[in-house]
Amino acid sequence: MKRSFDLVLVACTAMLLALPFCLIALLVRLTSRGPALYWSNRVGKSNRVFRMPKFRSMRVDTPAVATHLLTTPEAYLTPIGSFLRETSLDELPQLWSILKGDMSFVGPRPALFNQNDLIALRTEKGVHELVPGLTGWAQVNGRDELPIPEKVILDVEYLHRQSFWFDLRILWLTLVRVLRRDGVSH
Repeated sequence: MKRSFDLVLVACTAMLLALPFCLIALLVRLTSRGPALYWSNRVGKSNRVFRMPKFRSMRVDTPAVATHLLTTPEAYLTPIGSFLRETSLDELPQLWSILKGDMSFVGPRPALFNQNDLIALRTEKGVHELVPGLTGWAQVNGRDELPIPEKVILDVEYLHRQSFWFDLRILWLTLVRVLRRDGVSH
């Protein structure tokens, strides 16, 4: 049922956001050098690596590490990068990953391929067997502000509580947090 819900929601969302998607891609290309999309190697279900697209909010010469590991992340932002991140518009291309089945709308956020501490903790707790999500229980409870051990505790809670209704609650809370721009790292 979760996969069917994802496919219906991705089709509806893609139709609604086709024009904004094209406008954002054009703005990214007009305001910085490089492609509109950034393809990131991420860890999915069963620790399988997949390529996840995002609108590029950072310069093309940015190191491939989690933003919080950069000494001055704001120095790498493109002219519209901060806006894309604050509004979570940089995440829209991940609809492709949901369509492919690499991701779901709700699940633990996919780790970067080199976030060994996060991957190890999730594997130890069984969270690695979940399909990663565009949003998740950790995102609505702290987003980028949470340290890794706390994220994993929330991921484990999601593992045990997952249901259609819990997913709907997380989607609603995500919308509220995005509109309020809560917990976003620049």
